[in-house]
Amino acid sequence: MKNNTSKKFWDRSARIYDRYMREQAALYDQIYRLMYLRFHPNMEVLELAAGTGLIALQIAKYVKSVEATDFSEKMLAVARSKPLPQNVRFCTQDATCLTYPDQCFDAIIISNALHIMPHPEKALAEIHRVLKDDGLLIAPNFTHKGLSFFSRLKASVAKLFGFGVFSVWSPQEYIAYIKNHGFQVQYSCVLKASFPLTYVEASKQADA
Repeated sequence: MKNNTSKKFWDRSARIYDRYMREQAALYDQIYRLMYLRFHPNMEVLELAAGTGLIALQIAKYVKSVEATDFSEKMLAVARSKPLPQNVRFCTQDATCLTYPDQCFDAIIISNALHIMPHPEKALAEIHRVLKDDGLLIAPNFTHKGLSFFSRLKASVAKLFGFGVFSVWSPQEYIAYIKNHGFQVQYSCVLKASFPLTYVEASKQADA
């Protein structure tokens, strides 16, 4: 996953990103409400591409522990500067090459990250490996294929500043992508935002 240009972009943008994400509170409130329905107090959760920790800190009181990871040390520095619950730990990890043993997490969250990875299939393979056989994948992701010219223009400008988008999916294509990489989609819905977001919950395919 470690594309140097992308990593430099996220390191440079950590505090701006944190402010931007707080401005997306209405969208993330919808995501949290869906997540809360699936959490229980004994869950050990891994979050990949956790950024500045907004999701990890929000869900901590609903689960046993949260291991929140990102490949940007500057993002994690912002996360660690916030009041931290005792059951949340932030650490540097490459989502495509995790250091955890097989089948060690009850749930894994990867939010709005697969489309900005050069090889999202590698991240999904690692998720499949470290997720318990009866575990849950929660993978909300922007699905902006077919957007208006103005939205495409905004995405192109962002790319000039180092924000690379490597995959562009419609909601149907994104769900199919998850299914084609070892998972069975249990629930999905499209949430309204500046870009449409497809919320996906999935379990491991037994034969994958």
